[in-house]
Order: sequence, then structure tokens, then C-alpha cells
Amino acid sequence: MATFSPYPTHPTGAPGPKFRPVRWWQRGWVRYGALIALLAISGLVILALVREQTGTEGFLVGIGLAVLPVPLLLAVFRWLDRVEPGPWRNLLFAFAWGACAAALIAIVANSFATKWIATATADPSNANTLGATVIAPVVEESAKAAAVLLVFLFRRRNFTGIIDGMVIAGVAATGFAFTENILYLGTAFGTDQLTGDRGITSVTAATFFVRVVMSPFAHPLFTVLTGIGFGIAARAADRRQVRRVLLPLCGLLLAMGMHALWNGSSAFGRYGFFVVYAVFMVPVFGLLTWLAVWTRQRELRTVREELPAYVCAGWLGPAEPFALGSMGARRLARDYAGHHLGKQAARTVAQYEVYATSLASLRQRGQRGRAGADFVVRERELLAELWQRRQVARPALEYAARSTAPHQWPGQWPGHWPGAWPGSGPSTPYGYSGPPGGRPTVPYPAYSPYRS
Repeated sequence: MATFSPYPTHPTGAPGPKFRPVRWWQRGWVRYGALIALLAISGLVILALVREQTGTEGFLVGIGLAVLPVPLLLAVFRWLDRVEPGPWRNLLFAFAWGACAAALIAIVANSFATKWIATATADPSNANTLGATVIAPVVEESAKAAAVLLVFLFRRRNFTGIIDGMVIAGVAATGFAFTENILYLGTAFGTDQLTGDRGITSVTAATFFVRVVMSPFAHPLFTVLTGIGFGIAARAADRRQVRRVLLPLCGLLLAMGMHALWNGSSAFGRYGFFVVYAVFMVPVFGLLTWLAVWTRQRELRTVREELPAYVCAGWLGPAEPFALGSMGARRLARDYAGHHLGKQAARTVAQYEVYATSLASLRQRGQRGRAGADFVVRERELLAELWQRRQVARPALEYAARSTAPHQWPGQWPGHWPGAWPGSGPSTPYGYSGPPGGRPTVPYPAYSPYRS
């Protein structure tokens, strides 16, 4: 009978790794605590600064108006991430970083730079223009990009492609725009209080229309360019260090350039804002939207193309590649499990879908020579997670596949659920045994994760 070990062992006689004591500052709770404290302090400071500039009443009005586009933007990025959703903690970190740390860095650095330029040139008006078109794009995009960089470095398993980069960057920029909108809307409200303007002709209404109605996607649009650079770098092989450095830098420079063009649109004349909006912003927004949807569909295609290897090896049921490669079938499987077995079963199926998608993506990177040194370990971990949830997930996915597939589908594979795949004890590319309790089947073709 085949045996199954979810983790690789050292070869016989090979020495194991030397024990290294964990220092107190290396412990997870210390690092998490320091990060939370940093973000909390940044949040308190930035809120105090904004309140000082807008006043209490303007601050409250600014919050009430600035929060309106946030749920829509977060929902869009979460929808984009539905194929292989990352952990909520990554999104919360990105939003908090953008709203607190990045906003604090921007407001302090921009103010300092503008004052320095005004003092050096003795021309305050020119200093404000230069600060908005040159200083602000560099400072703000760098501050927002830091969130993407931190997730890329310290949450590498959750950062595997373009979609991950776009989502983290977009959520960080959404948080930044939220804080910035509080400042602008609160300041506009204070101006209206002094001048007595009310209604649609007020400065508050004009600011709300430009920043919240016409261009709520502006900051996310800029920073998503940086996220795309990091996403492409994440798909590059570990040995291609130059590419992994240059691609994010190129994305950051594009984000800065787009941001500078947007901030400097008023210098193009009376209708400069509308020209830049129509000629540059809208087309780039449409192009990035197409790229996001296309990449999302490519992830689903990867699932359909890569998972059949694990069906042949006995790890997955015959219906699963088809069901897992369709968002409609995935949703139907979760609903089916939730209706018959409860909410916990629906969550189990959702977890199964995420692990299966990660497995397909990992296998694709391995075949293209882009997998890291932990390829085998990660593959076994994902297979073990799937195997633990198979009894709940497989019937739901089988039902979803039969409900959504063409009529000829059931005859494409031998066997059907219930019951295991006819052979359920595979020999895999790296020699470890397959699901416990099975018998050998036809192994899928071997490949090397380091193949160029």
C-alpha cells in the first residue's frame, strides 16, 4: 500500500539543518505588534494633522463624503481577486498603509519640499505648481509602492502574479485617496463656510464632483501600474534578479509619470483637465480594465489546463478541473455545499477552490522554470490541504460540473463521483506516493521546476 508524507524528508545520512535560536525581535507577534503600532501611530498623527487643517466640522464632513467611493473600489478589487483570493490581512494592511503611513509620508514630505522650494526661489506660486507636478507624484507613488513592496517581500506565497500586484496596489491607493479626500473635501467645506457658498455652486460640491464622481479611480489607476511591475516580476524566475528589480521600477516610473500628467493638467489651459481626462485617463483605465479581466480569465484557463495532471495521478476527481476553471461552477458548488451541509461546508469548498487554484499556478510556474526552491514542499502542502477537504468539496464540484457543462461532458472521463478515481495511488514526478489507501495509476509526465 502506498504511503503518504505531506513533507519531504532529508536523504538518509544527510545532516539536518543546524538549530538556530530565534531572537525575541524575530518572533511573529513582535513584528506584527510593531507593524500595528506603526500604522496606529501614523493614523493618529495624520488624522490630527488633517483635523488641524480642516477644523472639526470640516473633518467630519470630509470623512462622510470621502468614504462613499471606498466600498465600491474595494469590492471591485476583491472581485478581481476572486479566482485566487489573497488573505484579508494583506488587504487590510495595504489599505491601512495607504490611509495612514503613506498619507503621513506624503503630507509631511510635500509640505517640506514645497516650503523649501518657495524659500529657495522666493516664488510661492511657482513652488506650489512645481510641488504638485513634480514632488507630489514622486513622493506619493513611492509611499504607496512601499505597501506593494512589503507584501512582495514578506508575503511572497500570496504574491504570484499580475492580479495580486494590481489588487494590493489598488487597495493601498484606495486607502491613500480616502485620507487625501478627507483633507480636500474638509478644506473645501471650510472655504464655503467663510464665503457663505451653498448648493451645487459651492467649492465642496465642485471638489466632490471632480474627486469622488469623475475620478475616484485616479490614485488606484496610478499605483496599479506599479503593482503590474511587481506582478510581472513575481512570475519571473528567481535567478533573473535584474528583471525582478527593473520591472517594478519601470512600473513605478510609469505611475509617477501618469500622476504628474494628471496633476499638471491645469497647466494645459482652461480645458486641460478635461483633455487629459478624455485622452489619457479614460483610455488607460479601459486598457487596465481589459488587462485585469484578461488576466483573470487566463488564471481560470491555467486551472483547466494544469489540474488534469493531478486527476490522472488520483489526487483530484475527474470533474474538478472543469468546475474549478469556471467561476459560475465554483459559485454553484459553494451554494450546493452550503444548502446541504451548512455554511462551514461552503467555506470548506471555497478553501478547496483557492488551494486548487494555487496548485495549478504553482505547476505552471514549475513547467516554465519559474518555481522557487520550495516547489516540492509547496506542492505537497497544497495537495495535503486538498486531500483533507475532498469529502466535502468533491460532491459539490461534481454537481456543479454536471449542472454547467455541455451534455457531452460526462463521457469525457471514465468513472464518476461518488467513488474514487479508478486509480488513486499515483507515482508523482518527484517520487513521493499519492493519496493514502490507493493503488498505482498512470503517472503524469515529469518536469523540472528549474527548467529554462
